[in-house]
Amino acid sequence: MAPLRGWGPKGKRLRGLAPHGHWRTLTFLGALRCDRLAAPCVFDGPINGQCFRAYVEQQLITVLKPGDIVIMDNLGSHKSAAIRQMIKAAGARLWYLPPYSPDLNPIEQAFAKIKHWMRQAQKRTVEDTWRHIGHLVEAIEAAECKNYFENAGYASVKT
Repeated sequence: MAPLRGWGPKGKRLRGLAPHGHWRTLTFLGALRCDRLAAPCVFDGPINGQCFRAYVEQQLITVLKPGDIVIMDNLGSHKSAAIRQMIKAAGARLWYLPPYSPDLNPIEQAFAKIKHWMRQAQKRTVEDTWRHIGHLVEAIEAAECKNYFENAGYASVKT
């Protein structure tokens, strides 16, 4: 990812170098808990129902505890009956957000921070990007996670 803005001498156009074309899409998925970002996963390419189901089966279910609440937006791949059954079988509740309401999804704030850090790092290869995302996930602190929930309007969270 390339930076969106920068500083330069007054009156001079700022020029930055970024590769053009031949880009690849990576999709980052994760679960935000009150104290950490859990179950991080990077897919090579855009997300689809099959990829999301694999993520839920292999990553998300392993970190869910009875009584947890899973909050998801209205992406089509989130709404399959199999996904709902897996989450409920783990003892968690599933809440879908109203359409067009990313401000109610606390993980969006964590994703925004990760994207900001990724633009600053300017990684150019898939392998470097994967490695860097791993470091960034560990850099998100418990207090930040708690604040993301409170900022999204959820009750004060005990950690």
